[in-house]
Amino acid sequence: MTIKSDRWIRHMAEQDRMIEPFEPGQVKVRDGQRLISYGTSSYGYDVRCANEFKVFTNINSTIVDPKNFDQRSFVDVRSEVCIIPPNSFALARTVEYFRIPRRVLTICLGKSTYARCGIIVNVTPLEPEWEGHVTLEFSNTTPLPARIYANEGVAQMLFFESDEDCEVSYRDRAGKYMGQTGVTLPTA
Repeated sequence: MTIKSDRWIRHMAEQDRMIEPFEPGQVKVRDGQRLISYGTSSYGYDVRCANEFKVFTNINSTIVDPKNFDQRSFVDVRSEVCIIPPNSFALARTVEYFRIPRRVLTICLGKSTYARCGIIVNVTPLEPEWEGHVTLEFSNTTPLPARIYANEGVAQMLFFESDEDCEVSYRDRAGKYMGQTGVTLPTA
């Protein structure tokens, strides 16, 4: 497997609609305001989160169960800024919609601006032939409330291409998160 460069990312986004909407460069300022950067970088793509959030709450005192997740454990927030309570987390989704090629595995890492504030971004790998909006998890590891900015950079996608097709892709096995839009909760 080889990591793919900015030229490859631009080509795949423009030719195969791998990333939509797509920003071919790094955006650091918008309307005169400094941003947490997003767009194409040397060997990756910095994604933005949309303004749709699900903030975890323990108001119902339920047990977190990935096989039977209680949707009442979240409060829906639609805003340009999301405040995550201390030692809690929120879910969001990327602005960008991804179509991952069959020979590509995509790994997501958090941006250092958030990591240096104790905010961890967690995303599982985007498997070959997966497509959809990526659900993002933001963990606030601090004892203070934390702020997440919508429509600004939150994480970097790295693309690894194999020299051969995988035997079974995410699409082939009809993965349960295929084509997801919006913030998607766990399903068993």
